[in-house]
Amino acid sequence: MSRLPEPLGQMDHLLSHTLDAAELGLLWLDAQGYVEFANETFLRWAGLTTSVWRGMEVTQCIELTPQQQLALLNPPARHAKSQFLSLAPSGQRLMVTSHRLGLPGAPALALLLSEPQNHSEHQIIDALQREILEAVALGRPMQQVMDLLCRRVEAIAPDVVCTVLEVDDQGCLRPVAAPSIPAAYGQALDGLPIGPNVGSCGTAAWRREPVEVKDIANDPLWTPYKELALGYGLAACWSNPIFVSGDKVGATFALYYREPRSIAPFHRHMVEACVQLCQVALKHEHNKRQIERLAYFDNVTGLPNRTLFSDRAEQTLHMATRQEGQVAMLLLDMDRFKTINDSMGHAAGDQVLAKVATRLQATLREIDTLARLGGDEFVALLPGCCAHDAMLVAEKLHTALRANLPLPEFGIAELRLSGSIGISTFPGDGKTLSSLLKSADIAMYEAKRTGRNCTRYFLQTMNQELDERLRIESALRVALSAGHLQLHFQPKVHLQNLQLAGVEALLRWTDAQLGPVAPDVFIPIAEECGLINALDAWVLESACRQLAAWHEAGVAVPNVAVNVSALRFFQDDVAAHVGQLLERYQLAASQLTLEITERLLLDNAPQARSQLQALDVMGVRLSVDDFGTGYSSLSYLKQLPVSELKLDKSFVRDLETDADDRALSQAVISIGRALNLSVVAEGVETTAQYHVLRDLGCEVAQGYFFARPMAAADLPNWMAQSSPDRAF
Repeated sequence: MSRLPEPLGQMDHLLSHTLDAAELGLLWLDAQGYVEFANETFLRWAGLTTSVWRGMEVTQCIELTPQQQLALLNPPARHAKSQFLSLAPSGQRLMVTSHRLGLPGAPALALLLSEPQNHSEHQIIDALQREILEAVALGRPMQQVMDLLCRRVEAIAPDVVCTVLEVDDQGCLRPVAAPSIPAAYGQALDGLPIGPNVGSCGTAAWRREPVEVKDIANDPLWTPYKELALGYGLAACWSNPIFVSGDKVGATFALYYREPRSIAPFHRHMVEACVQLCQVALKHEHNKRQIERLAYFDNVTGLPNRTLFSDRAEQTLHMATRQEGQVAMLLLDMDRFKTINDSMGHAAGDQVLAKVATRLQATLREIDTLARLGGDEFVALLPGCCAHDAMLVAEKLHTALRANLPLPEFGIAELRLSGSIGISTFPGDGKTLSSLLKSADIAMYEAKRTGRNCTRYFLQTMNQELDERLRIESALRVALSAGHLQLHFQPKVHLQNLQLAGVEALLRWTDAQLGPVAPDVFIPIAEECGLINALDAWVLESACRQLAAWHEAGVAVPNVAVNVSALRFFQDDVAAHVGQLLERYQLAASQLTLEITERLLLDNAPQARSQLQALDVMGVRLSVDDFGTGYSSLSYLKQLPVSELKLDKSFVRDLETDADDRALSQAVISIGRALNLSVVAEGVETTAQYHVLRDLGCEVAQGYFFARPMAAADLPNWMAQSSPDRAF
């Protein structure tokens, strides 16, 4: 603290008396910002006594931010520096001008303080705007900004009282700031619906225009509420709506007077600025909430997204660890949801997800967290829930999901849904969020694999199976890129003359560590991990290249059949690829048969249908593999360009002993004959099967009875040794 000189020791008594009597606050500071002298006017405005002010730091007399203090104590040499500031502790708003004195033996700075009416309205409003916009820019909460705005307006105009009321989405008033009115007044207004006769604020929000009431006691707008206002000494009110977007009112800004009167002109200009400031603050708050919502909530369902779910889950697991509690995690994936998006569009899919989220949420407790992780996958976190209780919750989720879901806006009276759920529990199935999610995901995958529309607990054996699938996937990727895959070919024979009808290309893979891996093991894995398109493309090109090589070598192989995954027809342009291969290897389209499943035909997707039509136009033969084992329908055989049916080996196995298998085989052969389709029997292994099929009129067969699948180099030898005269 600096040494305090004798106040005005060098001034005469008359000048001292004049300065004390002037309506101008005077304050002298030393270079460090401590008070050396203050006149009576300043002391009165600040609410200080003579015994207190000496040696005070300037920030104890005037409310200053660090930036304001720096500007005040370091004005440009011989030039005034003015700011609109508030006194402490009175809060009175004044214009403060600082002068650098530079006189030997005198204080370093002189501050001149004057009331607002001594300055232009523009200066006052400009200073107000700067301060409020600075608060908004610094990211202060909206309630603090509005409270600051009200206090500053009341300091500028001591005869007014300010309030800011928010209008919520339901059209109800919610107090935000009213620093000079007891909290009970705001509580009485909280939740009050806006309307045509709801005081000044409720009516202004309803009408979407300013409402001025000069006498609350006698104005009909205030009839139901005048006792409330008058009880708090409020006699007049002018309220302005604050628009946040278009004609939507987000809040009201009101000036109250304590006696009946009209609005002063200066107050009108000031409120115009305040309305704009409120609008800026509200929009800033809206944008901030929107950013938070985008960052933490799913925009389709309104549920927490992965980020917010992870945060809540980490807190829940931390508490469960401290209290040695239990937590269950349920991972739900909707069954065949892609069909909804493909057939009805993504807008319908989003509607389904939103309605499903509402239903699922209704089955859970308030302490539970339901989140959407992405796509059609939901996760529920259940604190204090054991495995048995988790299964009961899962059944409730299934029930909610299975209930008919109407979508009238898309012309759907009812939509039936189902889901597969995997359950993991803390701490047994994982002690971290990532391990629990992994365990629940493995269990959910098992539910999918075992038929969907069911729930499975996580078991350690599932983890072992997943590890095995991952090993196979990794090895398969290496085999595909390194050329370690092979094609074998199984002959197809005409049953009446035993001549070669063609061959079927069969993919074979032997890994150095895994050994021989069966196609029914690695093909589903390829479909799951996205390798199936590349795998199918490799098989198709390799088969065409081999057929061309046989022809060039004079080996008379009439046709090669290749299996094509249904997924590839949805994700790739098979027809274009086939056209390129036929041209590259100079093959006739009739020399290629593509074997497809009934699933592809029944999906009836436009992309797949157009490709099948294009292949037919080329002349490529289409064969329905494993006919009769799926959801067979004669309608698709009539509508789609199918050339061949393959009788599944399950019908052939007991053909000579089972009358039902014989009848089913006869039916398939008859269908083929009636629709002019070839029928190929698979899995023929005995002489009896051969004779029964030939007698039933089956045209072509393949199986171990004729030949096992063989390498391409072995086929010419088999053809040379196999005689059409062979007796069976």
